[in-house]
Amino acid sequence: MTMTARHIGALRWPAVRPWLGVAARLGLAAVWLVAGGTKVGDLAASGRAVNAYQVLPYDVATVIGAALPFVELALGLLLLVGLATRLAAGVSAALLVVFVAGIASAWARGLAIDCGCFGSGGQLAAGQAPSYLPEILRDLGFLALAGFLLSWPRTPVSVDGWLADAPVEDEDE
Repeated sequence: MTMTARHIGALRWPAVRPWLGVAARLGLAAVWLVAGGTKVGDLAASGRAVNAYQVLPYDVATVIGAALPFVELALGLLLLVGLATRLAAGVSAALLVVFVAGIASAWARGLAIDCGCFGSGGQLAAGQAPSYLPEILRDLGFLALAGFLLSWPRTPVSVDGWLADAPVEDEDE
């Protein structure tokens, strides 16, 4: 019996996919933990960063900015331990789509702001140029991680797997 490259790849995918899921889960967890951790110490600055997008009324933007670090930290912790992975990935994907849309909107409207994704953000100083394209591409990469976890949420070394008490390989594809 001869093995084609396609056949060999099909044999490897079930063995590799769970570990790619672990990498996606831990990578996205790190993103949320760092993002939330850098903002949680200055909630007012986080509110100003959301307000800099000039999409929401000031009061709404400050409340969202103050809540966002806690949402990010919660998502990071859920993904870190692998609990409610599909839900955390879905919320992550929704947030990332909103972030990409917000950055694209700021870019299209000619605003000069720091996205505030990993810090206080807000208006840039005179002479500073925004870096919208790299920020959008970065967030699209994070969105791809969330999409992977939406498709294959069960990973080794996770509370979800422990609660299901079934090997990841038995998961329906």
